[in-house]
Amino acid sequence: MSKKYFGTDGIRGRVGVYPVTPDFMLKLGWAAGMAFRSMGACRVLVGKDTRISGYMFESALEAGLSAAGADVMLLGPMPTPAIAYLTRTFHAEAGIVISASHNPHDDNGIKFFSGEGTKLPDEVELMIEELLDAPMTVVESSKLGKVSRINDASGRYIEFCKSSVPSSTSFAGLKIVVDCAHGATYKVAPSVFRELGAEVVVLSAQPNGLNINDNCGSTHMGQLQAAVLAEHADLGIAFDGDGDRVLMVDHTGAIVDGDELLFIIARDLHARNKLQGGVVGTLMSNLGLELALADLGIPFVRANVGDRYVIAELLERQWLVGGENSGHIVCFQHTTTGDAIIAALQVLMALKRRDEGLAQSRQALRKCPQILVNVRFGGGANPVEHPAVKEACARVTTAMAGRGRVLLRKSGTEPLVRVMVEGDDEAQVRGYADELAKLVAEVSA
Repeated sequence: MSKKYFGTDGIRGRVGVYPVTPDFMLKLGWAAGMAFRSMGACRVLVGKDTRISGYMFESALEAGLSAAGADVMLLGPMPTPAIAYLTRTFHAEAGIVISASHNPHDDNGIKFFSGEGTKLPDEVELMIEELLDAPMTVVESSKLGKVSRINDASGRYIEFCKSSVPSSTSFAGLKIVVDCAHGATYKVAPSVFRELGAEVVVLSAQPNGLNINDNCGSTHMGQLQAAVLAEHADLGIAFDGDGDRVLMVDHTGAIVDGDELLFIIARDLHARNKLQGGVVGTLMSNLGLELALADLGIPFVRANVGDRYVIAELLERQWLVGGENSGHIVCFQHTTTGDAIIAALQVLMALKRRDEGLAQSRQALRKCPQILVNVRFGGGANPVEHPAVKEACARVTTAMAGRGRVLLRKSGTEPLVRVMVEGDDEAQVRGYADELAKLVAEVSA
């Protein structure tokens, strides 16, 4: 059964455009509350990132949940993985995140976590969708949900992050620049690294509701690159707006992406006989990651793009580590979802154990040239399924003669077709990517 509202990562869109409207969020809070309450007594944690519309949607969700008889615990601005963790530790029935992740401030969305801190099962999402189309009711007054605020949420999460490394860990002597994207990590991330002994230079940690992800964070790395060089720092760490993506910059100012960070973490676990299986990447993971892991004898499989698919594959195989080149990295030995701060700490520990800098440690992975072109389209028929596009993809794949691959896919969160071509000849790869992107644009017009 297809879903009407839920996409690959919850519900997301432009603020004020249905369904990202206050009236819909009121109804969504009620529908979620009714669904969770049908399973027993119900407490729901609600957290958000720093975008201005979060206040509006927090209030709407709070009213809807209360109307359904669900108690609400407000966390305020907190990273998405922190809400997953706190949902577990408070033994709540569910957690709700108000965030549009790496998108600009005029987008927003809703993500749900189960009581185990994992993505909601499909059957629960379908139950919520059925209730969204039902008339809204209100429980009798004596059964309305109560609302409270968790005042020590940040401290709890900081201690949890620190617990992911040995208690004797000290990063004294390490100078890092941390870019918080004016987002949900702006309070907790600098504290975590400072409390572990690092010298921390902080960027983009003055959120005003409108500047989240604005020319900063993991989607805009230029500011961090410049700061690492200017500060003569050992490395830089960039988070996205809701704190579930991380990218890094080495001391030379070069960007280190999610594939490289995933490799560094996996190699460290493998060296200590703690990897437990292999690594899950995605269809977008660089071929170089697969080859570098193979050299170490580490199995590698690709899931569909999206952290929920990476997590599903990890669970099915009972493996521990997976991620995306965008910087979503899952470390199941520590947590239940992608967590940027946890992943960054695992990279720092791996570097410390090898007594290497980031620039040196990444060298074992030689990335193949990979060109990604985003093509915007206005909806309607899926351009990826157009016969001319399919024929062109088959032709390019044949021409590359096993030395590369082609991947076209629709974004799950934006009206984009992502055209990716990868191979060993960069000029050839770029030419093919431009050719396919132009064709997609033409058939979308």
